[in-house]
Amino acid sequence: MALRQTSLTCSGHTRPVVDLAFSRITDEGYFLISACKDGLPMLRQGDTGDWIGTFEGHKGAVWSATLNKDATLAATGAADYSVKLWDALNGEEKKSFPHKHIVKYVSFSDDGKKLVTGSNEKILRIFDLEDFDKEPLIFNGHTGALKWCVFLHDDKEIVSVSEDKTIRKWDVETQKELKKIDLDCLAGNCELSHDGTIITVPHGKKVTFYDSTTLDVVNEYEFGAQINTATLHPDKSVFVCGGEDFKMYKCDYATGLESDSDKGHFGAIHCVRFSPDGEVYASGSEDGTLRLWQTTVGKNYGLWRYVVPEDNSNETNAVKNES
Repeated sequence: MALRQTSLTCSGHTRPVVDLAFSRITDEGYFLISACKDGLPMLRQGDTGDWIGTFEGHKGAVWSATLNKDATLAATGAADYSVKLWDALNGEEKKSFPHKHIVKYVSFSDDGKKLVTGSNEKILRIFDLEDFDKEPLIFNGHTGALKWCVFLHDDKEIVSVSEDKTIRKWDVETQKELKKIDLDCLAGNCELSHDGTIITVPHGKKVTFYDSTTLDVVNEYEFGAQINTATLHPDKSVFVCGGEDFKMYKCDYATGLESDSDKGHFGAIHCVRFSPDGEVYASGSEDGTLRLWQTTVGKNYGLWRYVVPEDNSNETNAVKNES
């Protein structure tokens, strides 16, 4: 008998959760950070959702939150026209980088020495985290507010998505645009795959997967409702997406065939990401909650424990171990 997905609800936020990110796997496991319109980004244990701490200091909605790969640093971008760099071990603010408009996205370089930001100013900035006084690199060309930006290919390039309905790739050294492709509508919450080879772009009712080197389309699938966010499993076997119909869809990456759909949120889904080990995925919603879901239902992992009833029936029950 098929097992029913049982998500873990991570409470604490009071307004819509609009962005989230996992760290890589560290000696102490892996971690999850969330951005929320309540202005209070939160750090959690990645496999259980247990709250670790809250980064306090922004004076507006936080639109983006991320961790460096070993979870020692966090960065957040907000409606108070600032990007803040945090010590993720003690929660203290290390530096605030002023902007001239709302910051919608922040992302660390792979080596953790730089930070790229995208804002409603329609420009990208790269800050040097080893020299706070150094002027940031500026990338001009977009004609709409920035929605997403990440480093590519050993931090030599960046890719960005904007409300001007374009995806653009840039050379970090020269700050020149390398390539531009047009989208048919506004993109949602995008993602770079764990190995850096695939860019996942939800737009309208579609999810399109692009080769990060060529920006050629690798796969594209269409759904019955608007999709706001999508994430690709680390081994590229499946992807999960969600949007305006409150559902989480799990699909085969090679064929697009849906293997599962679950409705746990009570509002539109704004962000979803797979954990670095691929065992769980996290989602954030308009309903103000963050949820964790199992990739393989029925597997003992984190707080999920499964027991067979004493009557030896074929049904297996999920038990959430809260201890």
